[in-house]
Amino acid sequence: MLVEVCANSPESARVAEQAGADRVELCSELALGGITPSAGLLEWVRRHVRIPVHVLIRPRSGDFLYSEAELDCMLADIRTCVAMGFAGIVSGCLQADRHIDQEATRRLREAAGTCHFTFHRAFDRCPDPVAALQALEQLGVNTILSSGQAADAVAGLPLLRRLHGLAQDCQVMPGGGINPGNAQVFKAAGFTAIHLSGVPKPTGPEPDAGLPMNSLSLLREGRPLHTDPAIVAAVIGSLNKGPK
Repeated sequence: MLVEVCANSPESARVAEQAGADRVELCSELALGGITPSAGLLEWVRRHVRIPVHVLIRPRSGDFLYSEAELDCMLADIRTCVAMGFAGIVSGCLQADRHIDQEATRRLREAAGTCHFTFHRAFDRCPDPVAALQALEQLGVNTILSSGQAADAVAGLPLLRRLHGLAQDCQVMPGGGINPGNAQVFKAAGFTAIHLSGVPKPTGPEPDAGLPMNSLSLLREGRPLHTDPAIVAAVIGSLNKGPK
């Protein structure tokens, strides 16, 4: 069974390889569900990690409905990763109704060329998972990463089994809450790959690191927050009115 480890740093990618993982999914900010890694992280991992690396292409947290400008950024990031020689791309887009955005995803898939293409856990927000599976197979997606639309892949196992049985040309890869205590469940169910971060859940109070830098009030699962031009213009206007 292939074991893919979601790595968010040089250290995590190196540890995944040393521990025997078959593949790395490289991203940043696990707490946000993962976003596109920086150019520096891509460069370091390309130089130092020998197992296949698939790169997450997600420009921000929040929903998976992207503007044309965001899609342009995603396509540019994919082209960079392809040029650098990475083995795969992990990405995808949804429409406002949470069905697969087939046109946008097609553009991402085409930009990935011969690289392996995984549609990430945006799949778990689709209202009709069977229709989503069929659409992604038509688009030439190689793998779907899913928790079975549940809080974790064990709870989502009934749907994962159903999708696995229906899939023709696309691998269904369980991910979400997989650990040493339940990994064997997925092998016994006939899956050929699993996805995990291998990050232990923190326990106890966090050590005092100084002034908080996280802004939890800004985190959104839906539409992201954007700069308000009225606020910026008002600040500039107030400065222009003040003393020189």
